Amino acid sequence: MFTNDKILMAKNGDKEFYILPKMANRHGLIAGGTGSGKTITLKVMAESFSDAGVPVFLADVKGDLAGMCESGVDSDDMRKRIEKFKLNEYGFSYKKYPTQFFEIERKNGLPLRTTVSDFGPTLLSHIFELNQTQSDILNVIFKIADDEGLLLLDLKDLKKMIEYVGDNSKDFSSVYGNIAKTSVQSILRSMISLEQEGIDKLFGEPELELSDIIKTDSSGKGMINIIHSQSLILSPRVYSAFMLWLISELYETMPEVGDLDKPKFVFFFDEAHILFKDCPAALLKKIDQMAKLIRSKGVGLYFITQDPTDIPDTILQQLGNKVQHVHRSYTAKDKKNHKAICDSFRDNKDLDISEVLETLGTGEALVSFLDEKGAPEVVDFAKILPPQSKMGTIDDTTRDKEIKSSTIYTKYIKDIDRESAYEILNKKVEEALANNLEAENAAKLSKEQEKILKEQQKAYEKAVKEEAKRQAQATKKMNTAIKSVMKSTGSTLGREVSKSLTSALFGSNSKTASRVAGNIGSALGRNILGTLLKG
Repeated sequence: MFTNDKILMAKNGDKEFYILPKMANRHGLIAGGTGSGKTITLKVMAESFSDAGVPVFLADVKGDLAGMCESGVDSDDMRKRIEKFKLNEYGFSYKKYPTQFFEIERKNGLPLRTTVSDFGPTLLSHIFELNQTQSDILNVIFKIADDEGLLLLDLKDLKKMIEYVGDNSKDFSSVYGNIAKTSVQSILRSMISLEQEGIDKLFGEPELELSDIIKTDSSGKGMINIIHSQSLILSPRVYSAFMLWLISELYETMPEVGDLDKPKFVFFFDEAHILFKDCPAALLKKIDQMAKLIRSKGVGLYFITQDPTDIPDTILQQLGNKVQHVHRSYTAKDKKNHKAICDSFRDNKDLDISEVLETLGTGEALVSFLDEKGAPEVVDFAKILPPQSKMGTIDDTTRDKEIKSSTIYTKYIKDIDRESAYEILNKKVEEALANNLEAENAAKLSKEQEKILKEQQKAYEKAVKEEAKRQAQATKKMNTAIKSVMKSTGSTLGREVSKSLTSALFGSNSKTASRVAGNIGSALGRNILGTLLKG
């Protein structure tokens, strides 16, 4: 609880153990086995920061942190604990805290989203479990998207962008280097696999703004932001990636503030071992760097895990405020880790750390916080104070009421799907298809027109030939008729002429005159007909 401008975390008789607010950004650790009391420690710490005016962010993995939005409930057990710790002297009272609920699944809290662009290729490569070559290609895909002004907001944008680069890899290779289609296909397969774990729900708009979680309520209490993680924790890659993104966002966005009287924000990372499992060296180096530098921005990181040895030494060394609950040794590895835990504390000559560590009861812990100079205090045995808010979960009606009464409810409850890579690239494809169809139709029309012209030409030529043939036949018929007429006419004319001539020579009744006239008439008629036909 927050008292006398300090965070009272635990007591041992009359001895008090405090976290000093000005040392709270030096990070911390809450460790211990299942059922040892880590959740109560986390609640007391988060409540105390809120009372100090420091907003916090934490993951509710088991669903029992939601009770912070309601006042604690009195009971015989609580009265005994209050009396035992003499908490009335410190002004202990049951009370609720300003709480905002979030969830990636969007059922038990406000939608918690970021964009693919802000998430970045490094984190995506980690959760996609890409090798170095595939990771390099994913970086290239992001670079192409940036160069072409294509926004990557949600997962369908990224999928369409990957397909686009894969389909045009030869064109891009001349500028961005070789882009193997096999690697592009591997990235797509990894993404599709993670879609089954619900990663697509993480990406979209409106994106979470830090100013909406780093704030206080009207009374000056720090906002307690809770991400409901019971389903999310079943997808450890998605869970760790989101939490790491938020740390990165805090690191990259918040300004340098130097040493403050208290942190500006405290971030609790439950099930911290998930973050570091199979973490590549490059990403681990980045986390180590962020942990070192983020405290100068007024941010405190507190890792919660069963075994502190799951956290890399470079990170563990930076966790100055430590609460270690029971750790039991059963295997050789457990014993090795047990010794490492004991060695991480500043020794107490009056305490057998190893023995106490293995026999601690629920709510009991070894504690060591930073003193005024930033040095770790000697480790000591202590009992953690009880929380002031309700212990346990809340019903759906209460949760729904809290969600809808949030001042940021209308801001985040509805999805926004503005034009981005998916729409733009689809439009390009549609335009290309339309152009191809238009070209195909034009070519088809041209061929049909050509066919029609050829048929028309053939029909015309055929008609011309038929007309010429008809005219030739008509002419022939006409010539035959003319010849017949002319022959008849010529013969008649010739006979009349020759008759006149022969009558004059032989007499009109002479047989000789008739025969001569016929012969002369026929010859004369043929000559006249030939002359007429030639004319």
